[in-house]
Amino acid sequence: MLRLEHVTVKLGEFQLLDINLEVQEGEYFIILGPTGTGKTVILETIAGMYRPDKGTIRFKERNLATLAPEQRKVGFVYQDYALFPHLTVKENIIFGAQIRKLPKKIIKSKLDELVAMLGIGHLLNRHPSTLSGGEQQRTALARALIISPEILLLDEPLSALDPRSKENFQEELKKIHQTLKTTTLHVTHDFNEAMYLADKIGVMHQGQIIQVGTPQEIFYKPQNDFVASFVGIENIFEGQVNDDKVSLAPDVDIFVNTGKQGKVKVAVPPEDIALSKEPFDLCYHYQFNGKVLNISNQGALSKITIDIGIPLVCFATTRFVKETAITVGDNLWAGFNSSSTHVI
Repeated sequence: MLRLEHVTVKLGEFQLLDINLEVQEGEYFIILGPTGTGKTVILETIAGMYRPDKGTIRFKERNLATLAPEQRKVGFVYQDYALFPHLTVKENIIFGAQIRKLPKKIIKSKLDELVAMLGIGHLLNRHPSTLSGGEQQRTALARALIISPEILLLDEPLSALDPRSKENFQEELKKIHQTLKTTTLHVTHDFNEAMYLADKIGVMHQGQIIQVGTPQEIFYKPQNDFVASFVGIENIFEGQVNDDKVSLAPDVDIFVNTGKQGKVKVAVPPEDIALSKEPFDLCYHYQFNGKVLNISNQGALSKITIDIGIPLVCFATTRFVKETAITVGDNLWAGFNSSSTHVI
């Protein structure tokens, strides 16, 4: 297990503050958060580029803070790949293994394995300047993996790729992890990426980890409105708890099972809301009728905002919008179940 206990790192005016994190051996853990929250600093501290001002970092009960970076058996893939421009792809990949003075036979065996796994055999004699973004990313990943790291650190590995390349490389990362089972920490600002890859997610905000859970827990049970908003839940409403219900607006009441009293916030994922021009049968706990305020075509899906006393954001397929000829000003029914509501 990789364990960070009360880790604080001060860098000028910025600091990581009291980071507590546990990553199980073989787990794919994603640190999720906006730019500038310290995600990369966590990786660099684990790798040994920064020394904690407070706290400890342990892996398999070893205190990593007492080890030099090259002794930590950590593989690191930077966002900008950090390939050596004067070296070929092959020379880049084997560089770290040679620095660590691994036997030539082992280097050759690992090189052959990774080249086959990543499909880069045809690139070995080329230089980084001649590679596409995806090819550079595969080269950087091979370089990180050739030392057989106990921990793999990935810094925004998909952010520079076009959508198709990103999707393909995302699938490759999943397959590689399933094959090698290397303990992996991957940082990103993209929740969809985190949902696809992560066993666990830690959400960061202003230098702190503010929630840890499975992708489903993070999405359906956000602990505060920052997490809810960051993972794409646009419906966050203030309300007043009275007995077993929250009043969000006149005639808009949500029944809840919570120990909280007074003012609360209720989150409802737009993806969980069904739309119809006619009232639903008894298949949803809640049905509200409202006027369409806005329709935003976002490709395969359209975002529709309905006034039900509060502005409720919903998603529908663009085909549904076209086939039903929905326009601004129309009345629609919105339906969802109590399992889709979460009190913050």
